[in-house]
Order: sequence, then structure tokens, then C-alpha cells
Amino acid sequence: MANKTIRVRQTGSSIRRPQDQRATLVGLGLNKIGRERELEDTPAVRGMIAKVSHLVEIVEE
Repeated sequence: MANKTIRVRQTGSSIRRPQDQRATLVGLGLNKIGRERELEDTPAVRGMIAKVSHLVEIVEE
């Protein structure tokens, strides 16, 4: 069975954000506004997205 993926786009800047939120964006593979990444849909990735939900948007599941 193929692993499900989720596409995430960064919509907010990491400037003036706490260090843990910046590290979460880097962990997701995002570091500039407009960047998109296709990530495996796991509970860990969902938790990271929830932590920076005000800086990212889910493009497609």
C-alpha cells in the first residue's frame, strides 16, 4: 500500500518567531514564504504542522 502524502506551503515568515517554531519549519523542509513540500502523512508531521499552523497551509491531502 502506498504511503499517503500531504502537500504543505509556507504562508508566513519565521522572522520574530520563537526558535522552536523556526526549527519546526526547518524540520518540515520550509524556510521561505511560498515554498512547498510534499511530506509523508504521519502523526509526527501532523503535530509539526499543528505547531506552526499560523505559518503554513495544507495545499492538498
